[in-house]
Amino acid sequence: MSESDIPKIKIGISACLMGEKVRFDSGHKNNTYIQGTLSDYFEFTSFCPEMDIGLGVPRQAIRLVSSVEGVKAVGSRTPELDVTELLYQSAEKKKRWHEELCGYILKKDSPSCGMERVKLYKSEMAERKGVGLYAERLMENFPNLPVEEEGRLGDARLRENFIQRVYIFSRWKSVKQNGFSLSELQNFHARHKYIFMSHDQIRAKQLGNLLANGSATELEDLCSTYLTEMMALLKKVASRNNHVNTLQHIQGYLKKQLTADDKQEMQASIEAYRRGLLPLIVPITLLRHHFRLYPNTYITESFYMQPHPGELMLLNNL
Repeated sequence: MSESDIPKIKIGISACLMGEKVRFDSGHKNNTYIQGTLSDYFEFTSFCPEMDIGLGVPRQAIRLVSSVEGVKAVGSRTPELDVTELLYQSAEKKKRWHEELCGYILKKDSPSCGMERVKLYKSEMAERKGVGLYAERLMENFPNLPVEEEGRLGDARLRENFIQRVYIFSRWKSVKQNGFSLSELQNFHARHKYIFMSHDQIRAKQLGNLLANGSATELEDLCSTYLTEMMALLKKVASRNNHVNTLQHIQGYLKKQLTADDKQEMQASIEAYRRGLLPLIVPITLLRHHFRLYPNTYITESFYMQPHPGELMLLNNL
């Protein structure tokens, strides 16, 4: 199957990021990285909850306000305009297509779509500790869904973390659609083990123990617990030290094949990465080279070696 034949992964996205003029001022926030790069791999479903609830364009801006009854979304000029429940209902009504998604990119700072640090007003003072109401309900309904804000995608580590989670979640849903067995779940874990290690070695071990102690008779509960623990683990951004440890583990599979010079070159590459002198793609490319010469099925099938399409060049900036 050629790359052009691979189905694109379904992602939800705030409509303004796709260039749609749905903002309160009739403008948009078109994001060129999303449109120019990610659109080659993701099938976007754009949505604006404020338009969905009938606010129209142009419109009075809304803001989050802290009250004795909780957080409300109200008009910035006329607080009598209260769209709190309408925004929650919008997220509830869209649950069916949300279920089909493998990720969601939200508009930062939005009182409807902001994932975090949205201005929350008390009197006329504001603190950045709110969550957009549509986004809040979306994340409550689908706590394992990879969610990110477009502003944070400018950070190379956060960008790679989100896209990696999307691909893993997509693979999970694909296997689940065909029906999990205990052996398939164990195989899924084996192929992602080194990715888990690069995020959190202790929790990766705990995840493995969960499967080792599980049984086929409790498969549904096991899958549910595994998914929750896996996605929580993956939210922790992989560290340089954990990548170094993971690379060294993988290199161990070549200890009998490599010459002394090859081993020294490999170690030097990993050390240069550890010191920030080389990007992660360099030691991984060197490992790929050696495993082409000395194939190992377990490592070849590991997604750590190719977590997402190389054309995205995500490992080049880590």
